[in-house]
Amino acid sequence: MKTYLVGGAVRDQLLGINVIERDWVVVGATVKEMLDQDYQQVGKDFPVFLHPTTKEEHALARTERKDGRGHTGFQIYASPEVTLDQDLTRRDLTINAIAKDESGRLIDPCNGLADINNRILRHISTAFTEDPLRVLRVARFHAKLLHLGFTVAPETLALMKEISRSGELTELSPERIWQEFRRGLNETSPQAFIKTLYQCDALEQLLPELNRCFHTSDNMLDVSCNVGKRTLAALEYAAKQNYSGEVRWAIVLHAIDSNSRPKNIIAKVLQNKNSDDNAVKAISKRLRVPNDYGDLAGLVAYYIEFAIQAKSAKPDIIISLLDACDAWRRPERFGDFLRTCEALISTSPERSHQNLGSIAFLRTAFELCNSIDAKEFVAAGIRGEAIGESVRNARKVCVAELKNQF
Repeated sequence: MKTYLVGGAVRDQLLGINVIERDWVVVGATVKEMLDQDYQQVGKDFPVFLHPTTKEEHALARTERKDGRGHTGFQIYASPEVTLDQDLTRRDLTINAIAKDESGRLIDPCNGLADINNRILRHISTAFTEDPLRVLRVARFHAKLLHLGFTVAPETLALMKEISRSGELTELSPERIWQEFRRGLNETSPQAFIKTLYQCDALEQLLPELNRCFHTSDNMLDVSCNVGKRTLAALEYAAKQNYSGEVRWAIVLHAIDSNSRPKNIIAKVLQNKNSDDNAVKAISKRLRVPNDYGDLAGLVAYYIEFAIQAKSAKPDIIISLLDACDAWRRPERFGDFLRTCEALISTSPERSHQNLGSIAFLRTAFELCNSIDAKEFVAAGIRGEAIGESVRNARKVCVAELKNQF
């Protein structure tokens, strides 16, 4: 029985990246032997155990054989006879198929070290096409490692296209698709995640609404711009600013509902935005997106054009926007709304100064309005609905005075 550090932990050590999780493979052991040593079995489909002290995952060496469709269509074979090389060569990429023994010696049957040195994401064999999830994983690894100079090997991208065209991506569960999107968008270079999916035709299968954006342009920022390219540039900006995953998802969906937005700036604020008949909500429902992500994406898709033009709006309409965004109760989300707008505005340098000024105006207006305390009006003897009216009027005065300063 021998234990080896494998996969991402070895890869990240070699790249000088902080290792968050360590996974191990155990060769020459049975389930009984693992249990006798107080390992806790947690794997349902194949034998995976938690170490009795470190709680790190230890999996018995295994092989896989395709016998169905999708990510779960495999027969797993784990036994003491399965070798380390057999376990490593079933993996997706060469850089993920390196092991390290207790002495620190590297076992590299797939030449992953060479691909690490050459900064290449390369599949191990044509068996790569058996698991559609690998398309999303490669896109995520590209997002994780682009800043180190990694590229996807052309022959690997070709196999990813083959998977996309096979229709097997539709066999993935919504939860698993969302999990990969969330992780990919939270990597160092989230734009590479989306771009890679687009290049291998997977975006057309997984998020066709966004795929269409790479073939359309609009004048949202007063400059005709390809919407897909704007999305990639804004994601890159958001990552550099360390913006949240919710902001990054809102960037991805910011133009999805552009055709259904009201053209009139006042109507945009006063119209009921909570209709269930819109693309952003449909995507959130389809992919089982958490509410925090979906709600922010909906706000941005609906109100971004107003935010860009806010300085030209009347104080009452600006207050209505803050009401519609629930800014008073959800100030952190409103902050994310403004950060999303900033990221998108950054893609249009011709008008960025003017448009960023509008966002700064909205931020200051909210801070001033939010500092108005209803208790002051109660102390002055105002009661009932008049309290709310007094607060709103005071907020309008604040915004009017602020407009004169911008």
